[in-house]
Amino acid sequence: MTESNQNVPLNLLATCPKGIEGLLHDELIALGATPGKTTVAGVYFTASQAIAYRVCLWSRLANRVILTLVRESMIDTAEQVRDVVARIAWTQHLAPGKTLAVDFHGRSEHIRHTRFGAQTVKDGIVDALQLAGQERPNVDTKTPHLRVYAHLHRMNLTIGLDLSGESLHRRGYRRDVGHAPLKENLAAALLVRAGWPERLKAGEPLIDPLCGAGTLLIEAAMMAADQAPNLNRERFGFHGWAGHDDLVWQEQKREAEARASIGRKRCKAQLLGFDQSPAALTAAKSNAMRAGIPALISLHGQSLGQLTRPDALTAERGLLITNPPYGERLGELPELVRLYAQLGEKAKMLFPGWTLAVFTGNPDLGHRLGMRAHKQYALKNGALDAKLLLMDVEGAEHQPVASDTKPVYSESSAVATPGEKASEEQAVHKNQDNAQMFANRLIKNQKRLKKWLKQSGETSYRVYDADMPEYALAVDRYGDRVHVQEYAAPSSINPAQAQKRLYDALEVMPEALGVDASKIYIKRRERQAGSAQYQKRAASGERFEVQEGSARLWVNLRDYLDTGLFLDHRPVRRMLGEMAAGKRFLNLFCYTATATVQAALGGASDSVSVDMSNTYLEWAKDNFALNKLDTRLHRVVRDDCFRWLETANAEFDLIFMDPPTFSNSKKMRDTLDVQRDHPRLVELAMARLAPGGTLVFSNNQRRFKLDEALSEHFAVEDITGRSFDPDFQRRTNLHHVFLLRHKAS
Repeated sequence: MTESNQNVPLNLLATCPKGIEGLLHDELIALGATPGKTTVAGVYFTASQAIAYRVCLWSRLANRVILTLVRESMIDTAEQVRDVVARIAWTQHLAPGKTLAVDFHGRSEHIRHTRFGAQTVKDGIVDALQLAGQERPNVDTKTPHLRVYAHLHRMNLTIGLDLSGESLHRRGYRRDVGHAPLKENLAAALLVRAGWPERLKAGEPLIDPLCGAGTLLIEAAMMAADQAPNLNRERFGFHGWAGHDDLVWQEQKREAEARASIGRKRCKAQLLGFDQSPAALTAAKSNAMRAGIPALISLHGQSLGQLTRPDALTAERGLLITNPPYGERLGELPELVRLYAQLGEKAKMLFPGWTLAVFTGNPDLGHRLGMRAHKQYALKNGALDAKLLLMDVEGAEHQPVASDTKPVYSESSAVATPGEKASEEQAVHKNQDNAQMFANRLIKNQKRLKKWLKQSGETSYRVYDADMPEYALAVDRYGDRVHVQEYAAPSSINPAQAQKRLYDALEVMPEALGVDASKIYIKRRERQAGSAQYQKRAASGERFEVQEGSARLWVNLRDYLDTGLFLDHRPVRRMLGEMAAGKRFLNLFCYTATATVQAALGGASDSVSVDMSNTYLEWAKDNFALNKLDTRLHRVVRDDCFRWLETANAEFDLIFMDPPTFSNSKKMRDTLDVQRDHPRLVELAMARLAPGGTLVFSNNQRRFKLDEALSEHFAVEDITGRSFDPDFQRRTNLHHVFLLRHKAS
């Protein structure tokens, strides 16, 4: 390109993550470009070729820089797209022998697949080149010389050249990105929103107390060192463009290298990162080394709970900025509720007068910080909606420890009215009081059960079962672990309020029960269809052993809705063990066969356990192995219990049957409704019961009524009232238990 052409304005488009278009607009001005229209996730602008190169090199916020070749409206069909593309002078952009790739975005009435759209654009390029006498180019989707950008939306077609090549957020310093990585340009946007460039000038330090692989710190360091974010990139998209001017590019690169060299030497910024993970810190150090700024960052191996303020950090003002985990899965919440509360506590204790900036995909967790956010910015982290919360840190004596009150978010004002603040503080105190009442109830229940636990030796038991209407939870202990089930809130309850109360409960639970937050497992109970309650929720394989009487049993608190051990049936299992000596035992709908284990340890001569689930029958076998039961005498059978009872011809002296309330499992011949179908089930089971034997029939249908006809045919005894241990005596409708025997002739 001649010198006279170097300054000819080019029409360009810079794309970016949604939510930072305004920041990108301002950045383009600072880089010497002239912004035009701002669109969703992008800004159109004009610039000389030198400035276009500068934007590719220096933009901390853009994803791509597109040189727009044509913009046409009223485009719908493939033929129209092909014609528009074919009218472009492609010989000016793609040299002979060079490869290309087409990135097509969008759709229309006639173009519904991006691959078809890309093929259509490529065909138009080939038509133009062949018409000009140039050979057909090859396609290379991975590392093409020229990458073509095509966007079709609402019949508006844009065709351009991608001058950036690989997305500009990929600076090249990050190899091991870890779990849910924060993109580099989004990290830069968070720093700009938090005022880091201005804070740099004021000499303020920056700390990331949960730094992970160090993305926020590295981006902050490159800003502090005046280092272009893409200085270390070997190739840009414009390198394969026929219009590329290498002299102009080399001039831009030399200037950036000189600025970075001077900036690194002059940089006095204090940048500190803390993390408890050695692997994360190793990754952070390697990333900083590849970014060329290892000496500018100080990394420390400390957990949030261990966080202390370094003696050398004397600044009265500074920036605490972090991107903590979000808790995308329900089971992660117990640790995260405590983590966010701890983050707020540490900020107030160690850094009063500073600003805390927290980027989170779960604003409800942000409320656990116990501080009022004066600003928020809605952003996207990939596909996830997220927010950057900015808070002024006051001393611990000025703030409540935690709040479930919605912060007043405002970009225009950082100060609440006196009325708003008073109302908010009242709500904070009310919710704190409720949470403390919940904690007190846990402590009280634990104390009430202490004597029984000592006498019985039980280590798995229920501590709390929706004792307070505001906290609709079931809380069970398994040794030093806690299993929490959240009952689905009725439609009359505001879901947001129910969520906040759950977080309240999870925050106080570790201290009230004396357990570590990492050993609290939470699930949500709702009305289950079919065998849904038995289906896998996760695949951790994290199981451990508990003791029940003389039985050793495997439980899994993470992977399924239920744990493998129904605690409310403990007295029934104990009774079966006492009744089983010398008996032939049958366990129908056996689940993990914990009742069979108790019967076998109680002296059952042999047993058969029937269920449809391979998963739970394997679990049953593991329980048998744990208790050294002879599998030649104690067998498991995979079958529909109806079908098995109809075809079996063996007799049993003791039968236990605990069918689900409802099931429409595909493995069953028909659906099962325990209220409707229990007469048939009981009759089939009684046909297999030997004279003098006992059928123990149980179910968990709260409003269950035993069919009166069964009492006419068999001797029936309702023992429900005697089938609850002290930990379940508050809710004695959780199950129903009956003993059935043949009537004497």
